[in-house]
Amino acid sequence: MHVLVAVDWHVIWLRIFHPDHVFARALWATVFMSVVSQAAGVGLGLVAALMRMSRFAPLRWLSGAYVWVFRGTPLLVQIFFIYTTFNLPIVNLGVWKVPSEILTGIVALSVNEGAYMREIIRAGIDSIDRGQMEAAKSLGMRYGQAMRRIILPQAARVIVPPLGNEFNNMMKTTSLVYTVGAYELFADAEQKYSQTFISDYFIAVAFWYLVLTTAWTFIQVLIERRLARSERGDQLSYRELLLMAWNPMTTLGRGAWRR
Repeated sequence: MHVLVAVDWHVIWLRIFHPDHVFARALWATVFMSVVSQAAGVGLGLVAALMRMSRFAPLRWLSGAYVWVFRGTPLLVQIFFIYTTFNLPIVNLGVWKVPSEILTGIVALSVNEGAYMREIIRAGIDSIDRGQMEAAKSLGMRYGQAMRRIILPQAARVIVPPLGNEFNNMMKTTSLVYTVGAYELFADAEQKYSQTFISDYFIAVAFWYLVLTTAWTFIQVLIERRLARSERGDQLSYRELLLMAWNPMTTLGRGAWRR
């Protein structure tokens, strides 16, 4: 039995090389959601990680419950819960009005990402010798000063690689927000398919996701290159960087090809 699949290359060509303004808006929505959600997720993760390290037991319990709930339930369920429970407004940024559906996605993605970032940041902080904090306190630094000036800068070398991988995943996970009416990349392809029943729109949107994740992979390479140079005192060659980016056994490679 042979199954022939006809590919309409004209449709793919137009969506890749001649996107219209509606598609450009969908692409912008995906990038905007990814950047804002990841930034907010890092902030929530940092707060949750510091709460976990607190001597005040209720804060530690609250941090643990936060991770337990948002890592233990599907992101899609969280998106629908926020969408059906909270009547989020349209936010006017001047150049662009953020629809309530996009804002719902940002809130859900941020809170979910914060639970994962708490574990990443916790691992980074725990990797630093406790003597560093004691030495900082002996110099008269307060706890907050020591964290900002001594602990977190050193922990960044451990935090940044998995953080970059999480952002790579974030750009792909934004596709779930179309289920509540957000008009982003996947929603644009799904709408075109529902109008024409041409599945090649999904090939084109897959290409654009590859463009986004590949561009970020090389940005992550540059960031890790800088961290590696400051740690090792030398400079990696560009050939080594490319191998780091595309080898599935490295940290960067796992981030590029996960999910």
